[in-house]
Amino acid sequence: MNLKNANMLSPVFDRFVKVTPISVMARSTMERVLNPEQLDAWFDCTAKEQYTKDLLFSSVFDIMSQVICQTRPSVNAAYQAAKEEIGVSITSLYNKINGIEPYISAELVRYAANETSQLIEPLGGIKSSPLPGFRVKLLDGNCIEKTHHRIKELRDIVAGPLPGKSLVVYDPCLGTRSK
Repeated sequence: MNLKNANMLSPVFDRFVKVTPISVMARSTMERVLNPEQLDAWFDCTAKEQYTKDLLFSSVFDIMSQVICQTRPSVNAAYQAAKEEIGVSITSLYNKINGIEPYISAELVRYAANETSQLIEPLGGIKSSPLPGFRVKLLDGNCIEKTHHRIKELRDIVAGPLPGKSLVVYDPCLGTRSK
């Protein structure tokens, strides 16, 4: 975007900043940390077995983000909306999703937490440690056994998540969480 267009948008942008500053900060942070070029470079360095040929990791991330944030009801619906930009078949997309190594999700959360902490520190957003002299992190998690079923709202959604395990690490000084 050139400077002239940025100035044209400033009255609109200013209105959003005044009315919903948190959403503006959250979006700009996400765009900074999770932009396609950075995601693809991160994936190329992190993945051990999977590689990028015709379908970029950032495209898979975008599709999954639309489903997770409920902008699209399913992977297929998100794919259909972006079929031309993606340039591969739906089968290739599902193969890529199914082939993503299990630790990639945890590494992606760790990467995003690290990138956002680098934004928090220079802005003076670090809080003092609850135990001075110690780096404190809080752990929380769950393990949903196979005897439990999906929550009622997700039972009819084929692409809905299955019960599983999670471990969340919270850093009270930075106010960040990672899995």
